Amino acid sequence: MATSSTFTATDGDAYQRQMGRWSRRLAEPFLDFCGTADEEEVLDVGCGTGSLSFALARRANVRRVCGLDYAPAYVDFASRQNQDRRIEFRTGDATAMPYADRSFDRVLSLLMLHFVPQAERAVAEMRRVARPGATVAASVWDTRGGLLMTRIFWDTAAAIEPEADALRAQHYVRPMTRPGELAKAWRDAGLTDVRDAALTIRMDFASFDDYWLPYQGGQGPIAAYVATLSDQRRLNLRDHVRRAYLDGEADGPRSYAAIAWAVKGIAPR
Repeated sequence: MATSSTFTATDGDAYQRQMGRWSRRLAEPFLDFCGTADEEEVLDVGCGTGSLSFALARRANVRRVCGLDYAPAYVDFASRQNQDRRIEFRTGDATAMPYADRSFDRVLSLLMLHFVPQAERAVAEMRRVARPGATVAASVWDTRGGLLMTRIFWDTAAAIEPEADALRAQHYVRPMTRPGELAKAWRDAGLTDVRDAALTIRMDFASFDDYWLPYQGGQGPIAAYVATLSDQRRLNLRDHVRRAYLDGEADGPRSYAAIAWAVKGIAPR
């Protein structure tokens, strides 16, 4: 049976250091794009460590936010951080969600669909649990053309590690990450008034260690790959990636653009 997620997810603290800081930053323009309203019941699909749920609750006087994630470790982390009675987190599968039809006024997903092999099933589930007239929205990284942070790593690794070339190819063609792919999936699911956009944030690093050390935390595809290497190969890769990060200058701060595709549509009335 195929897994419902290809993202290695075992440690909430490690995820926060690697990607949680960027999902917190992306949550703001994503909510600008998809909107919020008071007194709504909202579902956060693939909530991870809670970045979107917490940002949503700060923005609007929502009635309830339900965060759902496949990784128990991330749900546990988010639950420990939560002090808002309107927010609840639970473990569940985005392709078979534990909610009744037409349960939510808004159904959102931040940085999840490109790690779901059967992404169309997850989109169908998002529509199923949306009430008539509800906004259904999602965003994913533009892995091939808009995520410089990972491009530095994978392009370097592929040049010196033979097996990394195939992994790089898998990373760049994840589901829903090509231009227009999200919008097509929304229309195919029967959602109306479909609109898409590209959202841009900056990923700021204090030093090379700030960039590299999270990749030793075991979370996500890059860290999962790094963990397979021997000490010597890992150090060799680190040295080459460091050269790409430094780019001929002294170690210190770097700021990289990161682009996410976003889409929103309306559940039919």
